[in-house]
Amino acid sequence: MRVPRGLDILHADRHVVVVNKPAGLLSVPGRGEDKADCVAARVREAFPHARGPLIAHRLDMDTSGLIVLGLDPHAQRFLSIQFERRRVEKSYVALVEGVPERDAGMIDLPLRVDWPNRPKQIVCFESGRPSETRWRLLARETDRARLELEPVTGRTHQLRVHLADPRGLGRAILGDPLYAQGPSRDDHPRLMLHAARLALRLPGTRRLIEFVSPAPF
Repeated sequence: MRVPRGLDILHADRHVVVVNKPAGLLSVPGRGEDKADCVAARVREAFPHARGPLIAHRLDMDTSGLIVLGLDPHAQRFLSIQFERRRVEKSYVALVEGVPERDAGMIDLPLRVDWPNRPKQIVCFESGRPSETRWRLLARETDRARLELEPVTGRTHQLRVHLADPRGLGRAILGDPLYAQGPSRDDHPRLMLHAARLALRLPGTRRLIEFVSPAPF
């Protein structure tokens, strides 16, 4: 095994690897040679015995944090089923503009792609897919707040839209190039969203195993 370029390894065995993805790196290849570099490609370089599909879930390119990959088709499927059946515990840390009036809540807003403005997503009560996010206030600051987020569903950009939309929390994630506006978007070096906790079962065990990665902001 070689150390994957730019990825911290939290766990590795014959079937599974858990890595800490930096912000700005794709989870899987995009279209074109300039988008070939990604978590999956770097893991294949470091684990030559890896076969078939690797990714069991994804993070947005702008989001940092924990990703688990199966190193063979059986392991990838074993992991994917847990995500599909919502048996994985996961939480994120975010810095948002302003301070919420409450300390915790649930956001329930259906989402669909905004076709003229892809990859943006929008709230749509007619054709959107059900989407739910739990949130909890971790810390208040003068003009921003630190939140813990637990996505019940796993829609594209779900956390980002649910927090930014006024029908949700109405507090955009700082540094978000798609959903924040003005200084909240421009005065930060990156999207302030980090996948900080992941708990799931690995192939060959029935125990729930927890991985933690502190937010780098």
